[in-house]
Amino acid sequence: MRLPTDDPYWDAFINRAPADPNNLIPHGFRQVTPGGVNPARTEVHSPNVMSSHVKELAQFYGADLVGIVALEPDRFGVVCVMRSDYDPQVAVGIGGQTPALKGLFASFTVGAYIRELGYAADSSGAEKERFAAAARLGTLDAEGRLVTRQFGRNVHVADVLITDLPLEPDGRA
Repeated sequence: MRLPTDDPYWDAFINRAPADPNNLIPHGFRQVTPGGVNPARTEVHSPNVMSSHVKELAQFYGADLVGIVALEPDRFGVVCVMRSDYDPQVAVGIGGQTPALKGLFASFTVGAYIRELGYAADSSGAEKERFAAAARLGTLDAEGRLVTRQFGRNVHVADVLITDLPLEPDGRA
């Protein structure tokens, strides 16, 4: 797909911050309070099978790469990575925020699924690039940004879901 580079409307769509941040869906998503944890906990017999289900669900909801990192005993991080034409940290316009929106949607819905299973699922934006590298989704460059084999630096790492759901990690933090 060829993206227009000399169109002033396209440039504004990608790079100009909206006059009201409520017009950005990621801003609105961050205002939502997650639901409660189901008190009836589902028994997990095979953490490797559950890991596969969680990864497939995240990919269904838009994640291009998904990894699981062991954080401490009985705590795991689910990391979702989206391919990105524009870096959402730089492209603050409505169009530039598309990978951030996809990442929030994927992590929000996977978190809801985990809570319905009876386990905690909290989002954290701290150290998400490092956790993605620890989950073997790529490596960190000199600036601490994730570089993947499939997409290079053209990626956005969504907030990491911290959970106590028994999972099989791809790596350790």
